[in-house]
Amino acid sequence: MTDQGFSTKAIHAGWDPEARTGAVNVPIYASSTFAQDGVGGMRDGFEYARTGNPTRRVLEENMAAIENGTYGRGFSSGMAATDAILRATLRPGDHLVIPNDAYGGTYRLIDKVFSQWGIEYSVAPVNDVAAIARAIKPNTKLVWIETPTNPLLNVGDIAATAQIAHDAGAKLVVDNTFATPYLQQPLDLGADIVVHSTTKYLGGHSDVVGGALVTNDSQIDADIAFLQNGAGAVPGPFDAYLTMRGIKTLAVRMERHCDNAEKLVEVLSAHPKVTEVLYPGLESHPGHAAAAKQMRRFGGMISVRIAGGQIAAQEFCARTKVFTLAESLGGIESLIEHPGAMTHASTAGSLLEVPADLVRLSVGIEDIDDLVADVEQALG
Repeated sequence: MTDQGFSTKAIHAGWDPEARTGAVNVPIYASSTFAQDGVGGMRDGFEYARTGNPTRRVLEENMAAIENGTYGRGFSSGMAATDAILRATLRPGDHLVIPNDAYGGTYRLIDKVFSQWGIEYSVAPVNDVAAIARAIKPNTKLVWIETPTNPLLNVGDIAATAQIAHDAGAKLVVDNTFATPYLQQPLDLGADIVVHSTTKYLGGHSDVVGGALVTNDSQIDADIAFLQNGAGAVPGPFDAYLTMRGIKTLAVRMERHCDNAEKLVEVLSAHPKVTEVLYPGLESHPGHAAAAKQMRRFGGMISVRIAGGQIAAQEFCARTKVFTLAESLGGIESLIEHPGAMTHASTAGSLLEVPADLVRLSVGIEDIDDLVADVEQALG
């Protein structure tokens, strides 16, 4: 399906109407085990649901297709996917580079867990390829970037970073959760592995938790598949079904997310209580040129810094009525949060600590006039 458009792949890749019943949607195969035709005689490769499930297989093939990849693997959460790729590619004594504003959960896993097993890491600004190059050591095996980053919305040049990583003999992983495959396809730009929290835009309805990894490298996929089965952090069939249902409408949802975000950026940029708007679509954004080069549009995430510091930022979060004060992002409903006290609390006191006056908005697909009115009354 590589020659088909994004939405066509999102709707059809991995599944044809079922031969026996004609079911247009993939069934939820709620079976923990599968009958075998004699000892070792698996039907279509299925034996036990941790190893493989028909609903999950369709999701994995679909994810690979929309990322223009060859191999896809589903996980029970984005953090489970993150854990799997770190374990598949790193050994004690190895080193990796991460952004200096990485997602708090990624940082926590590396700093608190993998460091205990002899894994070293350095941090570098994702938007500074020279700094990333300086952070690489002889034992660097992995360069990990998010673009745009969570929550400061910095943008990394994927192609340039891939070149730096490959020149050093390292692999490049790109967390594509904020951008989604509709807006950005890192494998086409040289990345080795793409990771997603499918909980976010791919599921899109705040009703499922999941993760995914996509690659074109058969050995990496084999190593991931071994861990996927051996550790067992797999999505259930209903989780896989819900995620696929979300993917089918990803393109149309992302267009509305972007439309609404762009309008809100205009409003927030002109508001006297907002000291800075962080959004790659702004020409003043330091990553605007890179984003324009590698993204279809600039996304539905906005971060702002609020005059008055932490107290004023938290009061802004508490006063919204349409925006819901909650963690997570990427759903059809608009969410607002204070990263320093919520999603990124684990970075406090570290090189990745986020500003206390920062507020992150996940702009939903509600009527834009209602979102503008809500933001204005909450700031006012």
